[in-house]
Amino acid sequence: MKAAELFVRCLENEGVEYIFGIPGEENLDMMDALLSSRIQFISTRHEQGAAFMADVYGRLTGRAGVCMATLGPGATNLITGVADANMDHAPLVAIAGQADTHRLHKESHQVLDLEELFRSFTKYSSRLLAPDIIPEVTRKAFKVAQTEKTGACFIEFPENIAKMTLDDVPLAVKHSSMPEPPAERVTRAAELISSAREPIILAGNGVVRAGAWENLAAFAERLQIPVANTFMAKGVVPFRHPMALGSAGLQSQDYINFGFEHADVIICVGYDLVEYHPYLWHPTRDRTLIHIDSSPAEVDAHYGISVGVVGDIKHALDRIAEQSTPHDGQRMRRLREALIEEMNQHRDDVECPVKPQKIIWDLRTAMDLEDIVICDVGAHKMWMARMFRCEYPNTCLISNGFASMGIAVPGAIAAKLACPERKVVAVTGDGGFLMNVQEIETACRLKIPMVVLIWNDAAYGLIEWKQMNQFGRTSHVKFNNPDFIQLAQSFGARGYRIEQAGQLLPTLRQALADDAVSIIDCPVDYSENLRLTEKLGDMIIHL
Repeated sequence: MKAAELFVRCLENEGVEYIFGIPGEENLDMMDALLSSRIQFISTRHEQGAAFMADVYGRLTGRAGVCMATLGPGATNLITGVADANMDHAPLVAIAGQADTHRLHKESHQVLDLEELFRSFTKYSSRLLAPDIIPEVTRKAFKVAQTEKTGACFIEFPENIAKMTLDDVPLAVKHSSMPEPPAERVTRAAELISSAREPIILAGNGVVRAGAWENLAAFAERLQIPVANTFMAKGVVPFRHPMALGSAGLQSQDYINFGFEHADVIICVGYDLVEYHPYLWHPTRDRTLIHIDSSPAEVDAHYGISVGVVGDIKHALDRIAEQSTPHDGQRMRRLREALIEEMNQHRDDVECPVKPQKIIWDLRTAMDLEDIVICDVGAHKMWMARMFRCEYPNTCLISNGFASMGIAVPGAIAAKLACPERKVVAVTGDGGFLMNVQEIETACRLKIPMVVLIWNDAAYGLIEWKQMNQFGRTSHVKFNNPDFIQLAQSFGARGYRIEQAGQLLPTLRQALADDAVSIIDCPVDYSENLRLTEKLGDMIIHL
């Protein structure tokens, strides 16, 4: 068989369902081999969109999403999405075609050293220099991508290697299991928690990757310890849970807002430093930190841990809870009540442009609790992270490691493919929407029903927010938009324009019921941004 056919068999062996990408000259043999494969190739309109789709697919399923491009500019277009997956610890395998190996040693048309280029932002990067190494390289790429901490891997496939013939088979897939947490570390952690005056939990995305959200909720309830989650860990403790404090990570004032300044023991569970800088929630560097994760703690001056419990997070939480003395976590109820008050404040608002709180209230009302929101990056991300209530993990996906604009639309396509039984909404600003708007054609062509909710302010709203905070004036953040309704219709999608606040909820319900791609243009009043900052800054808890 051809090496390209063996490679496709190796991908099938890894359980790959979809490959997101664009055909090119240097992956012709791969594309031909895929015609006889059960793997579905999703032709995208830009390689960045393909990488974002693989990113979100990996994050939702725990299995490596796969994206593919040709050499040179095709491969470099993958970079943003691949880097996003790696920093957000989403399992992903990227594949790129390459020129004939006989011209890799010299300056040549469209040739870059892709193996070296991708090495700086992936867990593993390799080049297929002989057909007989395909089974080993493929197995290693998927093993490394899917092993905690999960992330991105890259395979470069020269076109002349793809044409070679051989007789070989894929390697058997074997899954490793997490080790048990060391008993002496469990005991020491339990002692520190039991003797704490005011403990608090900071939950990160590692809880989601480990499938440990039910164990965390039980841990918090049993020990009566309040839980703040990072943006990427929304829903790990249901918002209805009495110990849930919501999402931390908006600003440095969260040190005060979430009670970190009063806590003497901070229990970090599945927390990645990239999610929320330690200097923001531990500026004093004098608290007792307990690290519960599948991997040892990263080195950071503000993250000096007292004890690390490394191993299966679910088992670690259960073992520590059994040995710890419960606390009284009700002192943080004032913060929870203040957040709920803020969420409810504008639920009946009738003004247009629409306030962010009203948009979020109507979106939460229209969606089922297990439906999925893919949130883009921008001012709306800050509102969604703080105000959109989640009862389940992976129902509001927020990129917060690499935090790249443009993820929402392609991400929503992948989310619907990964979870076809759920409704999916892409929440995006007008800036982020236009960065990958071409993937609306992909969604329409594949008949993938999804809703795109555009928060329209004709500006880079988050940057405007920060400029006003720092300088009291704006600089080069305004722009013009196309008619989003006509744009939607030109793709074959349905378009809705919100002209009164009262139209939003019924429009959302209609769009979610549509068996189509629906785009909602909603004007947003971002004058609320500074009020949010001021209110949260004043939300000091006197314990």
